[in-house]
Amino acid sequence: MIRAHEHMNSQAIRQKFLAFFKERGHTIVPSSSLIPDDPSVLLTTAGMQQFKPYFTGELDPMEYFKDKDGNPTRNTVSIQKSFRTSDIDEVGDESHLTFFEMLGNFSFGGYFKEKAIEYGHEFITKEMGLSIDYVSVFEGDSEIPADAESEKIWKLLGVKDIRKFGRKDNFWGPTGAEGPCGPTTEIYVNSALRQAQGKPPVEVWNIVFNEYYQRKDKKLEKLKTPGVDTGMGLERLAMVVQNKPTIFETDLFVDIAPDGLPTNMDVRFKRIMLDHARAVAFLIADGVRPSNKDQGYILRRLVRRMMAHFHRAARGSFSTGDVLGMDFIDIERLLVAAVSKYGDFYENLKKETMLLVFREENERFRRAINNGVRELKKVDEVDAKQAFKLFESYGLTYEILKDFAGDKAKNLNRQDFDSEFAKHQEISRAGQEKKFGGHGLILDTGELKAGNEEELKKVLRLHTATHLLQQALREVLGKEVGQRGSDITAERTRFDFSFPRKVTLEEIKKVEEIVNQKIKEDLPVNFVELPKAEAEKVGALYFFKEKYPEKVKVYFVGKTLETAWSKEFCGGPHVKRTGEVGKFRISKEEAVGSGVRRIRGVVE
Repeated sequence: MIRAHEHMNSQAIRQKFLAFFKERGHTIVPSSSLIPDDPSVLLTTAGMQQFKPYFTGELDPMEYFKDKDGNPTRNTVSIQKSFRTSDIDEVGDESHLTFFEMLGNFSFGGYFKEKAIEYGHEFITKEMGLSIDYVSVFEGDSEIPADAESEKIWKLLGVKDIRKFGRKDNFWGPTGAEGPCGPTTEIYVNSALRQAQGKPPVEVWNIVFNEYYQRKDKKLEKLKTPGVDTGMGLERLAMVVQNKPTIFETDLFVDIAPDGLPTNMDVRFKRIMLDHARAVAFLIADGVRPSNKDQGYILRRLVRRMMAHFHRAARGSFSTGDVLGMDFIDIERLLVAAVSKYGDFYENLKKETMLLVFREENERFRRAINNGVRELKKVDEVDAKQAFKLFESYGLTYEILKDFAGDKAKNLNRQDFDSEFAKHQEISRAGQEKKFGGHGLILDTGELKAGNEEELKKVLRLHTATHLLQQALREVLGKEVGQRGSDITAERTRFDFSFPRKVTLEEIKKVEEIVNQKIKEDLPVNFVELPKAEAEKVGALYFFKEKYPEKVKVYFVGKTLETAWSKEFCGGPHVKRTGEVGKFRISKEEAVGSGVRRIRGVVE
């Protein structure tokens, strides 16, 4: 078994992977956000999600990607930040993670099985100096034939151990409710140390051949142009390259482990702390803030789970120690170490923002425990309904309730709690749809509903003012400001945005002044229709939760799109010139959630 690169760290592996495929005609594409454009997916789970339109033929890769010589190419390579919520409860063993990095090469009709397998074989055996223990291929079923072609290619490359499995193991996709999918071939390798310990080989690379499109009704259709989508976990690859027994002994985790974790914290809890530290840092960097819904709930659950495990190790349990007296400084050290370890490759990781968000949630956690303990004294038993009430009122997660409620929560289980959580989300969603049935322009959908012509004129003025407001906020507070929701009626605009601290009176005044200056300049307001990917490239802002069509309207304030002061994805309509808006005034600014602020504005 070849062991040529045991001292190769994770950054060197990243660089080798990108360089290998760049040399072979692939465009290096940066990781997309953990917050996906696809509303059917909570978080980005795979590298191919940002490439869906190229696999389906909606976009032509030749218009967007160029190889190292500047020629159009159908092939890309990326290192994608990924997150899987299904593994949260499994974290703590030797292999499960929430956040991970996925190395991937993709081809949208440029090459298929032969080249994909050859690239995989060459990178693993020559670049990484590893031996392939065995590979797997799709065995076929009544609907899809066996992948005999991949089996033949592997044999020609000298791989003798080729194993065949069904849909569960060797068929991948789609991400979300529908999308590209197909049979896979997987590469399994082992480290010398793991082998000596009797541990089995691990799957490091999953090579997917997207031959089909799965519709929402689960029916498969043949793709017009088949493509290649591969994913290789950096953590697993580092483990075998660095000859470590588990992923947690690689530099990806060792370099962020501080000396200050409690000495009596067992191995499982230490692994949870290390995993969650990375996950929390990356979620915050991509704009997620703790809340009781969607991505914010995942972040809150992780942060409070870290606090719960730390407190338990230091004090025994919540019932025997005062959580209000703990500063969780060691968790902060973990988070700072994660930023230090990953900040060179992922530049949006910022220590100051992360610590600010963590400390705010820390304070909420202390109050939640304090208030929750008082409330618990009033109940005899904590069932799913009572648990959700405590969660909704105080932000107490399932894990924390189970810990400090003791015998009162002995019959509470995760399945019942999650079912209650899902039921309330559905009720909330239905209520939101009902609320948006009245007058006003809802920017989330671009739907205009006004009672009469006078109301319509007022709404158009406020709609344009909202675009000016968002750009002014970004100029005063910085580019971390991002839309988190908006609602416009004939009386006012309400704009929610991400920002980690209170906005000062001076800053509010400055924002208001900029908006009114742009109104005074009487700039033209126009729009162009562009492919979505092209609209993103010109710098147009868009609401991350909205699902946009592949062709979008970009409204811009200024003489041309190139020189525009403000440009956003928007269905319209707007006033023709900013002078029609009238005087804009911010009537109120407040916090509406962790890391989310709200501005109400009026026009006069």
